[in-house]
Amino acid sequence: MKLFDTHAHYNDNAFDRDREALLDALPDAGVGAVVIPGVDVESARSALALAESRPWLFAAAGLHPEDCAGCTDKDFDAVRDLCGHEKVVAIGEIGLDYYWAENPPKEFQQMVFRRQLQMALELDLPVIVHDREAHGDCLEIVKEFPGVRGVFHCFSGSPEMAEELLKRGWYLGFDGPVTYKNARRAPEVVAVTPLDRIVVETDAPYMSPVPNRGRRNDSRNLPYIVEKLAEWKGISPEEMAEATWNNGLRLFGLEGKVPASRQTGNDQGVN
Repeated sequence: MKLFDTHAHYNDNAFDRDREALLDALPDAGVGAVVIPGVDVESARSALALAESRPWLFAAAGLHPEDCAGCTDKDFDAVRDLCGHEKVVAIGEIGLDYYWAENPPKEFQQMVFRRQLQMALELDLPVIVHDREAHGDCLEIVKEFPGVRGVFHCFSGSPEMAEELLKRGWYLGFDGPVTYKNARRAPEVVAVTPLDRIVVETDAPYMSPVPNRGRRNDSRNLPYIVEKLAEWKGISPEEMAEATWNNGLRLFGLEGKVPASRQTGNDQGVN
């Protein structure tokens, strides 16, 4: 299988001890492309530096709702400048997060989200949306920007919300939690999501799938997610991998820009 991890934070310090070796190992594990999103200007720059280091890595630049406190016009300008680089393929990770009480006020998060959606419209780039405990507001705000496309990362909304986003041309990202025993809503969401709108992601180093739950996550765990989605869709893992690979390329405008995989096997799992 050739796999596209559409969301992995390889610039996170959880990878400091073995980042270079791990990244070099991904193609031989069947991982042919990875998008590394930023959460603030500094992390977007480090994501781009990694993307420039290897042809199968790409970056996104954005201001995450948990990390946007105190951001100024200078930060928005820096994100815009980063988006001019050929290896920056999206604006993200952006959105709303109402889970943590210490996060910036909702109104401020919403302002930052809107400004970046407007930027995506102007630059004709897809967006990577983070939506945690903010489904209603996220949906209403993206509806204000019908010309913007992208993916709701680690989608956790209802089937009804999924259908509304799908109608508007969005993709939905699925991660390790689809393999958890308490994944009750996810099968319903996958049931209403056409095969050509599903992308897979790890959110590494977070949310490792079963059987590696609790360990540091990385892109070599993607087959567990692909297999669960394939089971729910009633297709083979190979068909799901091919579909999600093509969906990732289309979402990020990468057709013809990703090197051929040098996959030699399909090693599952990590550590």
